[in-house]
Amino acid sequence: MSGDSEKFWYNLTTGEVEKGFESPAIDRAGPFDTAEEAAKAPEVIRERSRAWAEDERRENDWGTDVADTALADGVELDADDSGR
Repeated sequence: MSGDSEKFWYNLTTGEVEKGFESPAIDRAGPFDTAEEAAKAPEVIRERSRAWAEDERRENDWGTDVADTALADGVELDADDSGR
């Protein structure tokens, strides 16, 4: 982990990029190899969060009937689409 002290971090509180362990761990996202990558941390976090939420939704819907899923999504199905 000693190499991490030479990497870049995104400070979640200030929105600034830092090199090394300038802030408490609770306030940092990273590590990143470059300052440019660290500056993109909010985008990366949002995208990963979106992907995780989608994965979780798919896992929770596993085995759910097509009609039940459509109903939950507010989609109207024709009789041929019900899967029954």
